[in-house]
Amino acid sequence: MDFSAEEIERYSRHILLQDVGVEGQEKIKKGKVLVIGAGGLGAPILLYLAAAGVGTLGVIDGDVVDLSNLQRQVIHFTPDVGKPKALSAKEKINRLNPEVEAITYQTFFTAENAFEIIKDYDFIIDGTDSFPAKFLINDACILGNKPFSHGGILRFDGQTLTHRPGTACYRCAFHSPPPPNAVPTCSQAGVLGAIAGMLGTIQAAEALKFLTGTGELLTNRLLTFNAKTMNFRTIKVKKNPMCPVCGEHPAITELVEAEQAACELKRK
Repeated sequence: MDFSAEEIERYSRHILLQDVGVEGQEKIKKGKVLVIGAGGLGAPILLYLAAAGVGTLGVIDGDVVDLSNLQRQVIHFTPDVGKPKALSAKEKINRLNPEVEAITYQTFFTAENAFEIIKDYDFIIDGTDSFPAKFLINDACILGNKPFSHGGILRFDGQTLTHRPGTACYRCAFHSPPPPNAVPTCSQAGVLGAIAGMLGTIQAAEALKFLTGTGELLTNRLLTFNAKTMNFRTIKVKKNPMCPVCGEHPAITELVEAEQAACELKRK
């Protein structure tokens, strides 16, 4: 793949890296990454992947920008309030890097549309804010044989793991969603805005490592951190032979959705 002089200058800091170089940047340019959710996590993920030159970025979000989002969802600006998040994100991607093709899906990720949407992408990133969505993404990627990055934030805490076929999945670590209202949402418990940036950039780095084949992915490992203490832990996660979706005798063979409140500001 030939790079223009402008592209060589734009990506020069990548090209200088021994573990990336021109070949790695070519892989990034050919890469197709789907980001599910253009909110707190999706915002920094999309900005960094667009800046890195990922050739195709899919953005799926059925919500609109709310004033309460702006504390952490840095891809959206004050004039974007009321605008569909997918469109707002696409505008910023185009302004940051016109070389990137941004494909938008102004809808929520569901059992009905999951396989059709993920089939054309190399890597999937979970930027959602509800347990049902996270388990749905996990199951869709397992059944669709797609690698993905899980991420979750609440208060001052974040966690993430990466799955590729044959490694532990989200259900290997967390068997099923907690009962409704058992875990508070961000609108109930709050979240420090910068936490979204901390975790989102880690997920973006995982995507770039996957595309370039550089380094060690967070497979079979759950990375957790607390920003109040700045303590980071890496917990080993074994592939569970009894896992209901990726185990030896899977019970989940089709997608099923559960219901639970998402991390939204509920107006009375």
